[in-house]
Amino acid sequence: MKNWPLTGISVRTSRIELRWPTPADLDALADRAVEGVHAPGFMPFFSQWTDGSPEEVARRVLQRHWNAMASWSPEDWTLYLVVVHDGEVIGSQSLGARDFGVTREVLLTSWLALSRQGEGLGGHARAAALELAFTGLGAEQAFSVVRRGNDASQGVCRKFGFEHDGSQINAVRGEQVVSDRFRLGRERWSAHRAVEAEVSGTESALPLFGIGTVAAGRGGATLPSTPLASVLSGVRYAAESDQPTP
Repeated sequence: MKNWPLTGISVRTSRIELRWPTPADLDALADRAVEGVHAPGFMPFFSQWTDGSPEEVARRVLQRHWNAMASWSPEDWTLYLVVVHDGEVIGSQSLGARDFGVTREVLLTSWLALSRQGEGLGGHARAAALELAFTGLGAEQAFSVVRRGNDASQGVCRKFGFEHDGSQINAVRGEQVVSDRFRLGRERWSAHRAVEAEVSGTESALPLFGIGTVAAGRGGATLPSTPLASVLSGVRYAAESDQPTP
């Protein structure tokens, strides 16, 4: 779509592709969510979107993607991409930011079908998302918020060089839970970059992310002394947050 250049964004590794979802992709993604994303006894998501009937879960997946597209602005955006392996949609990766043109900071969220976890595909999906953030969009910082007890997701953060950056408390299923915050800067990302990924389709979409060129993003604006991570993950994005899976 020439009038919505986000549809041309794609990231490929040797095992997966991240891409803007077609209607058929969204249907498949909703099916994966209904089939299961995590063990029933442990809720890794702040918004608890996987609770409910199969129809409710599927509908939430679709509405989340549609809402993100409809409410998109260069100052406040969330990019949801599907994870595709051997032609099959198996999960979702997202990047979100406020005032990215100034902060150069993104929040990463993700989920993978329970049936495809433990195969290393989540690591490839996370590597692709980081390549998109740092190479495709010129980000300087990436962060993620992971509930304690979600050992696999915390392991993914450590594997890719994320450093502990504090903690936060959220209400999940009526209980108080503690989550750890993880941050990754451009230099540490480069040093821990173990999966090759190729980004395409971002150039024409850069204005929608609030930036002019990648070069300007890398050399122009500096991060504020107080990062927006606390605002992003504690207020808006945490309410809809997904966590990384291996």
